[in-house]
Amino acid sequence: MEKEYILSFAQKLLQVDSPTGFTMHAIDFLEKEAKKLGYDTVRNQKGNLMIQIEGKDTSHTLGLSAHCDTLGLMVRSIKDNGYLAITPIGSPTLPTLDSEYCRIYTRENRVYTGTILCQAASKHVHPDAGSLERKADTLEVRIDEIVKNKEDVLELGISNGDFIAIDPKTTVTESGFIKSRFLDDKISCACLFSVLKTLKDENIMPSTNLIFLFSTYEEVDHGASALPDEIDSMLAVDMGCIGLDLSCTEYDVSICAKDSSGPYDYQMTSDLIRLAKEKQLCYAVDIYPMYGSDVSAALKGGNNIKGALIGPGVQASHGMERTHYKALENTVELIMSYITKENE
Repeated sequence: MEKEYILSFAQKLLQVDSPTGFTMHAIDFLEKEAKKLGYDTVRNQKGNLMIQIEGKDTSHTLGLSAHCDTLGLMVRSIKDNGYLAITPIGSPTLPTLDSEYCRIYTRENRVYTGTILCQAASKHVHPDAGSLERKADTLEVRIDEIVKNKEDVLELGISNGDFIAIDPKTTVTESGFIKSRFLDDKISCACLFSVLKTLKDENIMPSTNLIFLFSTYEEVDHGASALPDEIDSMLAVDMGCIGLDLSCTEYDVSICAKDSSGPYDYQMTSDLIRLAKEKQLCYAVDIYPMYGSDVSAALKGGNNIKGALIGPGVQASHGMERTHYKALENTVELIMSYITKENE
């Protein structure tokens, strides 16, 4: 795995705003990068991007997924004072959004900047500035334009239903940490593209046919609900959770045995654990009760597949997230081991 490539790729993708429902620019970026590597791509009706690779055993097809959609906000209404009321897209940890910068995208392709603020924003004015609950009804967007009322905002072209993207504030430290919003799940997209690059650069043929799928509605639970018929098994690559009684750290590849949708396929999960042990990877096996994945969506969508879930350990999910380069290394190596293993 090329460290410079995966970190550069991740940083570029993280700068592309893509709240669920507004992912076209991220998909365009992924498509352009895939073509640079020499791959053909197709999109389905939902906008998911797919890349197909022939394997040694063409009777089976493994899907590998990561999602490029992120959490975000939408304009709920325009207030009389020129501020914007908001509604969440997905489930961002709303208190962490207080004082964050954002961008408002209009339907006429205008882009405005702003700041997400609590209604009790001034310590010198509001007695409850430190105590008012930060939630959708108490957060609002202050637009960086001269607006004094609702009519001024409407003249900018901003209207109800416009998307609001949150500044990711991406930083890579010298000690190897990647900290940013929306590592869930753009960091896994970077891992899959590192795999694609390795397959191409080293002329590796996987054990079975592969379809790489980059989904666009995962944060609202139907990202990979529709799959190509030929996919008979699926490996979702998504962030690994950290905290409470979980084993995963920011340096591990997480192998999820069960989440809110139920247990993952026993044999696939067992194979992943075996390979992680054989390769002496830093890994963790955990259960995530408040979690769902592209595999969850695919199974609920009626697809006849078996599935598993892995991903780099990410701390502070749905807030200001952080992982370490070592987690990316372990994740990519486990994926490579799994797609090149001989079928037993």
